[in-house]
Amino acid sequence: MKLGAVDIIEKPKVGLKNFLEESEILFIDSVRAASNARVKTHSFQNDDSKFFENHKQPKTDFSKIDTTDKLIAIGTSTGGTQALEFILTQLNIHCPGIVIVQHMPEKFTEAFANRLNQVCKIQVKEAKDGDRVQLGSAYIAPGNKHMEIYLSGAQFHIRVLDGPLVNRHRPSVDTLFHSVAKAAGKNAKGIIMTGMGNDGANGLLKMKQSGAHTIAQDEASCVVFGMPKEAILKGAVNTILPLSKIVGEVQYF
Repeated sequence: MKLGAVDIIEKPKVGLKNFLEESEILFIDSVRAASNARVKTHSFQNDDSKFFENHKQPKTDFSKIDTTDKLIAIGTSTGGTQALEFILTQLNIHCPGIVIVQHMPEKFTEAFANRLNQVCKIQVKEAKDGDRVQLGSAYIAPGNKHMEIYLSGAQFHIRVLDGPLVNRHRPSVDTLFHSVAKAAGKNAKGIIMTGMGNDGANGLLKMKQSGAHTIAQDEASCVVFGMPKEAILKGAVNTILPLSKIVGEVQYF
């Protein structure tokens, strides 16, 4: 996807209940997203393996860092892999904990998180059930699972769970945002970025109503201005920003 693919369609699995119904939905959505995408050209002059080798960052022992009382929640789909890389690679370890839903099949989310972890100063990982959200860390929802945030004592934790498709997706941005609204309220910031459809609009409105500051990526910097547009039309957005300005909103919250 770094080289320009706009989405991933996973091959069929034998024995998956409701596979035909769900795969039809995902296939149609992927084709629609591709038809609306503004794909940027990519230069093949650089060798990616050398890039990652030269840009590996020393990691901090995050077990010794106190859990932040601030939380950033990001939802994105088509074009989101590039947008997330743009943001996360510019953050330092003092940023709040970040929880992310990127529409992507299972297995791919782990590889995506691992690749970002190689080139970021912060820790990036695929979320696991029970993870404690820590300062200077980003957690990407695993493919084919929903992710929620809950408060245990004074600390935010992650719940990874099964469930039906929500807004045609699993993981769903709405599922994450609704849980963040309940667990974090005004201590959270919600960001909805490039993607097809309306996933996240209702949840972002709930976050706004709970006191969170909410942001939508602007049309000019989106690959597909679907999810941000739907959130804006619903009245769920406080601020509309280009991707370049969202970095500071994450780092200095």
